[in-house]
Amino acid sequence: MNFDFARVVGFEWDAGNLTKNLVTHGITNEEAEEIFFRRPVLAETTRPRDQEKRWFVIGPSEEGRIVRAVFTVRNRKIRIISARVASRKERQNYEKALRETGPQPA
Repeated sequence: MNFDFARVVGFEWDAGNLTKNLVTHGITNEEAEEIFFRRPVLAETTRPRDQEKRWFVIGPSEEGRIVRAVFTVRNRKIRIISARVASRKERQNYEKALRETGPQPA
């Protein structure tokens, strides 16, 4: 599944989720943003009741944790809705997806 990063110009955090992931899951905003640049695996996760398209991304942070984040795009900015350490099953699926895509060009 392809996500068009060319249409994105950055990240946006609002007052409602500025500290939520740190308090609830121990993930800083910076760590959540890092995973988008470190060989992420993306998939759409829109539910019928969602008013906008939602995606999830799983990838490694600079600390070496595999993080899962749900996000949407508004006004060409990524809005992370939630971020947490990936579950064991999510980590396994992430590793499987990397094996299937093969080595990345240097």
